[in-house]
Amino acid sequence: MSTAEMREPTLLVLTSLAGGRKHGYGLIGDAAELSDGRVRLKVGTLYAVLDRLLDQGLVASAGEEVVDGRLRRYFELTDAGADALDTEVRRIEANAAAARARLTAWRPSPAVRSIHIRPGGAS
Repeated sequence: MSTAEMREPTLLVLTSLAGGRKHGYGLIGDAAELSDGRVRLKVGTLYAVLDRLLDQGLVASAGEEVVDGRLRRYFELTDAGADALDTEVRRIEANAAAARARLTAWRPSPAVRSIHIRPGGAS
């Protein structure tokens, strides 16, 4: 996987599969749960992501079965997929830490906030 940022649907699919093999609708439900409902993958989006991840070797087919007359295809995370997910998680954590540090520096501490500076510099 390149060092480019991973798109959120890809991140959520890999994260879901890190919890074990799943079929398409299981992935859709898990992505919604993992994102607190912010991301609702459409079937077309999901299978486009899965096809790309299969081509990249980050996900593997893990069997299929017919349930209520419908075919369920299962997918699982590969070692390469776990490595790609780990790399992305580290990238996100580093960016979040940098943002937190800058935000903390930008916001004055509670002690500084309690000092009111008057025009002319007197407090």
